[in-house]
Amino acid sequence: MSDPAIIILIRNPILGKVKTRLAVDIGAEKTLKIYELLLNHTKYVVSEVICTRLLFYSDFIDDEDNWNEILFQKYLQKGGDLGMRMYNAFKIALRDHERALIIGSDCYELTSKILDDAIENLKNYDVVIGPAADGGYYLLGLKKLYPQLFKNKTWSTSTVFNDTMKDINDLKLCVYALPILSDIDNIYDLKRSKLNLKFMQNININK
Repeated sequence: MSDPAIIILIRNPILGKVKTRLAVDIGAEKTLKIYELLLNHTKYVVSEVICTRLLFYSDFIDDEDNWNEILFQKYLQKGGDLGMRMYNAFKIALRDHERALIIGSDCYELTSKILDDAIENLKNYDVVIGPAADGGYYLLGLKKLYPQLFKNKTWSTSTVFNDTMKDINDLKLCVYALPILSDIDNIYDLKRSKLNLKFMQNININK
């Protein structure tokens, strides 16, 4: 298909199983509320983009949640680590689409404009990447699978972006970099974020 695909990797929103680093500081219940806000933001942003949407769950496919099955094709993540889960998701997406992006669900600064920019530039570049402020990345866009990009990484650490860029350079790929954005992984991220400012009246993180 000529239309692009956007892969969204999410964790099933289960109490005590999401954003565990954040939960240490604000508790599991408030953390789950924050994660649900992040999920809703991600859903809204992706829904604004003209694309095929592939939603990959961490634990089980939820047919009764608020992700509309007409708008989102639902799959289960497969793989022993994050790299393999992303690789397998890309494999499905690129089977039927010429371009594919992959994102998570913890970047409140992500906008539909950034996604459109990534899709458009992927026409002319081999790779599009969105660096995260913590040293990872919030988006990766490909037209072809490069297994090296998903191997030999210490996932969820500050080295992921640099290690991925080294692989991209070693493969002599042409890369387009998006703006640096912040994820919500811990209490410090939350206190700096628009998410905290907007929803402080509903979720008092200081209690």
